[in-house]
Amino acid sequence: MKITVTVNGEAHTRDVEPRLLLVHFLRDELDLTGTHWGCDTSNCGACVVWLDRVPVKSCTVLAVMAAGKEVRTVEGLERDGELDPVQKGFSECHGLQCGFCTPGMLMTSRRLLDRRPDPSEAEIREALSGQICRCTGYENIVRSVRWAAEHPAGRPAETAETEDVTP
Repeated sequence: MKITVTVNGEAHTRDVEPRLLLVHFLRDELDLTGTHWGCDTSNCGACVVWLDRVPVKSCTVLAVMAAGKEVRTVEGLERDGELDPVQKGFSECHGLQCGFCTPGMLMTSRRLLDRRPDPSEAEIREALSGQICRCTGYENIVRSVRWAAEHPAGRPAETAETEDVTP
């Protein structure tokens, strides 16, 4: 099938098998390897991307389902050469160890902060409950998200909606 998907603001047209997963489309067709493919069962959350501004686990979405839609990946967080505050927070507060879960954590955290600019620790933990980190105890990840909330760098929220942020 021929599909066109807008990824990080750029339209991409490809012929794909109808069964191709979005995670593989991003990694193999577009060479956007920031989105990690972890468990293949939608349990780990390493593959979280945004599909029309909603976090989804890209290992459960077919590429053809993204046709005509907007996808935002971890590569799309940085803007004009400037890291997103969430990316800076993970660096400042040591929110990663091996880094495998980090792309999904970053995408989910950005969504949370766009919806709730000053989340409580409980809200951060709830939003990240669909993400599995096998290396950390989540303490530094929560600190990283709090750091980003406290250092928004004048970043406007993507939307003003207050819907669920857990992928």
